[in-house]
Amino acid sequence: MKKFTCLVIFVLLMTGMMLAETYPRNETLYETGGLWEPPSNWNPLVPWAAVTGTIGLIYETLFAFDPLKGELIPWLAEEGKWVNATTYRLTLRKGLTWQDGKPLTAEDVKFTFELAKKIEGIYYSPIWTWLESIEILDDYTLYFKFSTPKYHEWTYQLYQISILPKHIWEKKTEDEILSGSNEGAIGSGPYLFHTYTQDRMVYKRNENWWGKKLLGLEPKPKYVVCMRFLSNNVALGALMKGELDISNDFLPNIASLKRFYGDVIHTWFDGPPYMLSNDTVFLFMNTRKKPMDDPKFRRALAFAINTQEIVNRVYQGQVVAANPLGFLPCWMDYYDEEVVKKYGFSYDPEKAATLLDEAGYKDVDGDGWREAPDGSEIKLTIIVPYGWTDWMEAIKIIARDFERVGINVAPKFPDYSKYEEDMAYGKFDMLLNNFGAAVSATVWTLFNFLFTAVQDEMWDGNFGRYENPEVSKLVEQFNETPLDQVEKGKEIASKIEEIFLKDMPAIPLWYNGLWFQANTTYWKNWPSEKNPYAYPVTWPGMWQFGGTLVLMHVTPAE
Repeated sequence: MKKFTCLVIFVLLMTGMMLAETYPRNETLYETGGLWEPPSNWNPLVPWAAVTGTIGLIYETLFAFDPLKGELIPWLAEEGKWVNATTYRLTLRKGLTWQDGKPLTAEDVKFTFELAKKIEGIYYSPIWTWLESIEILDDYTLYFKFSTPKYHEWTYQLYQISILPKHIWEKKTEDEILSGSNEGAIGSGPYLFHTYTQDRMVYKRNENWWGKKLLGLEPKPKYVVCMRFLSNNVALGALMKGELDISNDFLPNIASLKRFYGDVIHTWFDGPPYMLSNDTVFLFMNTRKKPMDDPKFRRALAFAINTQEIVNRVYQGQVVAANPLGFLPCWMDYYDEEVVKKYGFSYDPEKAATLLDEAGYKDVDGDGWREAPDGSEIKLTIIVPYGWTDWMEAIKIIARDFERVGINVAPKFPDYSKYEEDMAYGKFDMLLNNFGAAVSATVWTLFNFLFTAVQDEMWDGNFGRYENPEVSKLVEQFNETPLDQVEKGKEIASKIEEIFLKDMPAIPLWYNGLWFQANTTYWKNWPSEKNPYAYPVTWPGMWQFGGTLVLMHVTPAE
């Protein structure tokens, strides 16, 4: 028996199951929602694969972004300014340091951007098709000179691109840069790479972080533990027991949870919808397939979907139905009420049926299903990944709504890899997606998501492969309009919005919530509607939207 016990202990040690340290609870913050797979990559040049916190806790960006105000927050940069139409001056803070103690200077910034010119496979390499050169004036000042300035896209990149330490990354091979795991990462951020196991990533506070002096901010938890749970139910149990401090997972029936636990369970709003709106869920239709190639058919379907029922039944009121453009609050300055009033839509199945009749989609053979104008059968599918239970229930409702107006659409639930492959290669009829429709400093990101140029493989948006040279030109004009020329930008945006509502290449449905639930047992002063000091997000690549600031403001509970 003793031999068996020793063998079990040995196996557990070898598999890393006993490697997790014990941390003082009043110094340790446990979070979940962003660690979807066992930790294996800390490379900021592959942000889609990097462990949550890699960007924001270890590596930092020139600016942070506040979705609550729609504003950039100077971070590594003290100031950024267009000095003329084609030149952007960037001024770094004096006194920045890397986690190994070396100074962070303009050389590191220049190296970070020029690395993407040298190695074309880096995700922001396309910048160099319109960025001409970078000139260093002194240790803290750089001039970025553009051949064709894309003002909105540049603004977006200022809080997306992680600045790299030149003295470390210039020694890496191209393979290490593009696909290396970068374990033991060294950046400039408030937290250090500490340790990890299969179910968690542990960060330790950087006691020498530059921001304590230059920003007047100090991280409160000594340790941040990013947990990976195999199901939302397990995360829910951990939150209720106080084993978890903050969750960015979708947890159903928050209203009942708050009633039972009272102030112990904290959300942004005290009542419905409880959550902030983070991104827009769209129904994409494959415009390369009939009848989805017909804008009249697509527009009719927009009137057939009862989104409010999805909000009420699937989400118990934790989300909000989208407006006809899918615009989030941070983009409403560009929302044209008159265009929406004239060309928008709302739930109206009778109107949907009328529009289908007028477009020639009628039930010719009397079987209850409409046929195409040429008499051919319409039999379609709508897909979401298996396991995404909220979306699975949502497309069941959508399919039923389409059935009520005579359109035969069946919900299907492939595994995620199959869903992603079909999405990228256009092997679908309809699907839900929200990947590029999240909060941002400019509505250009939404336009780019909806209308990005069609290629053989579509990974970043426009999954329905909608093509319209006029709207493509307008999106480019919008991108090349300075952000301070608001009226000109609105004029261009209005034209884009009109085309969108007339052609309906994708249908905005609801705003996916920033699933934010916190337990106040061990940590307090969480942000809320009444105390909106930061956007409480811990998803990969979004810590600089507010998650990092939350760590500066929470305090241990007595």
